[in-house]
Amino acid sequence: MSRFRHALSARDAHITTLRFIILVLALLCAGLWWGWKSAPENLTIHNPPDLRSGSTRAWWEVDPSSVYAFGFYVWQQINRWPADGQTDYRRNLQAYSAFLTPSCQRYLAKDYEDRDRRQELSGRVRGIYEIPGRGYRPEAVEILSRDAWVVTLDMAIDEQYAGTPVRDLFIRYPLRVVRADVDPQRNPWGLQVDCFDGIPQRLSVPDAQEQGGES
Repeated sequence: MSRFRHALSARDAHITTLRFIILVLALLCAGLWWGWKSAPENLTIHNPPDLRSGSTRAWWEVDPSSVYAFGFYVWQQINRWPADGQTDYRRNLQAYSAFLTPSCQRYLAKDYEDRDRRQELSGRVRGIYEIPGRGYRPEAVEILSRDAWVVTLDMAIDEQYAGTPVRDLFIRYPLRVVRADVDPQRNPWGLQVDCFDGIPQRLSVPDAQEQGGES
């Protein structure tokens, strides 16, 4: 009789052990499911422009060349007025709002209003581009932190009114760029321009040395 009682106890102990294992596996599967569910569907990887020597980096690190390319692209597009500054500047601010911080949006909106009040936009055509030979270079990007940089853009600006040149100058822009993974649908870069980290400086021609003065 005791032999059967011992066999039943062993069976019950084995069943209890199996139930415990099943519970642990269920919790483990639930944890794996939650991790898979909460993982991002897309990751933006910033690679350096030359991969011949290889590159090892954490996925969240942003290469300075990518920061420079982003700052240059956004600033050039916002300040390019191919037909009429009064219309183009306003349209650019709206089109590229996802690439600007809220404070920078307010700053540029006020800049638009001030220029429009001074009659500096209507009928004006503006072109803006890099000074030849002064594109990306290591010293053009200052790393403030993992999430903030200062990009130095040396750019040439020419403006025309009714086909007559009215402005032709060289400007150094110290743009502040910050990480902002807030809207990957509209801003896949995960970066935003936070306007200036100092006063833009007038550059001389052709040596591009700072002389001071704002655009």
